[in-house]
Amino acid sequence: MSHHFDTATARRDPRLNLCDFYLFRGRPGHVAMILTVNPNAGVKASDTFHEEGLYAFRFDLDGDAQADVTFSVRFGEPVHGADGEHTQSVEVRRATGADARAGGGGSVVASGSTGAVITAEEGVRLFAGLAPELFAANREGLQKFRSGLQGGEFAPDAFHDGTNFFGNRNVSAIALEVPVQMIATAGHEVHAWATISLFGHAPETQVSRWGLPLMTNIFILDEEEKEQYNRTEPSQDTARFSRIVSQSVERATTLARTAAEPAVYADEVTQRLFPTTMPYVLDSDAAFDREHFNGRALTDNVMDVMLSLMTNATIGNGVQVDTSRTVDTFPYVGAPVGDPVRD
Repeated sequence: MSHHFDTATARRDPRLNLCDFYLFRGRPGHVAMILTVNPNAGVKASDTFHEEGLYAFRFDLDGDAQADVTFSVRFGEPVHGADGEHTQSVEVRRATGADARAGGGGSVVASGSTGAVITAEEGVRLFAGLAPELFAANREGLQKFRSGLQGGEFAPDAFHDGTNFFGNRNVSAIALEVPVQMIATAGHEVHAWATISLFGHAPETQVSRWGLPLMTNIFILDEEEKEQYNRTEPSQDTARFSRIVSQSVERATTLARTAAEPAVYADEVTQRLFPTTMPYVLDSDAAFDREHFNGRALTDNVMDVMLSLMTNATIGNGVQVDTSRTVDTFPYVGAPVGDPVRD
């Protein structure tokens, strides 16, 4: 969670575990996007990226829940340095049209090596490497809260005296900053999501997807449904998964007694959540809150937002994002835990 430990596939290889996705304004006239993988990177998970992985940021420009512009990131084989750290070659391609929906086509917009900020032509910046885990969650409290709902009890006090399960951990991050015009025009609302696919000797196979936080930790709990969700596209969401989410919301609000008509409220929330893509008005301030989704800043407490939406009540999970782990300049994530603060 947010999508940490999401599916059996991700648990087998943490490099394919798409943990989180952030989307916000970078430098003036630029859009910043960050995805993270490898929960507890460098300790219980790898500190590298999969050499046959295709890591992608996808943007729907016209509301049909299909990608119109994609930035895909690929990596070379890890090289062991004298200091024990790994480096990999990294390349970003920008694709449009049919090439944006599958494959690794398009034009190269940045390339270099992991572990350092790469500045390319046209103002593109890229970083791929270890970063602090910024997602904050009371994992134990969430487990108790979900168990309560399954047992017929609304128990918001499950989050009392919680601790951040993800505190003092690292992840592997891909941070990309591009001029707005590489996506669309300033003020245009896009709908974005991130994916990871295996793309090497075998045909491309999507294994992870992230559009909105905690969809598969709060709403879609069945293991097989989670796996299928991660392998599908947003255009399939409403038909395949909306009923599951609607039932989850209706049950929660019925137990909480927070909606006069739980079924009506559940339908309203489900319409907001589907397709599960991140809406964002390009070149605007990002904010992910209960009333409005507009991108996601690094410091947004998304667990509180999604729990509150689900229950139609104000829920706090008892932990906060560690804002000291962010910086004001690219790549916006600070130094990994255990390293000096990144300037």
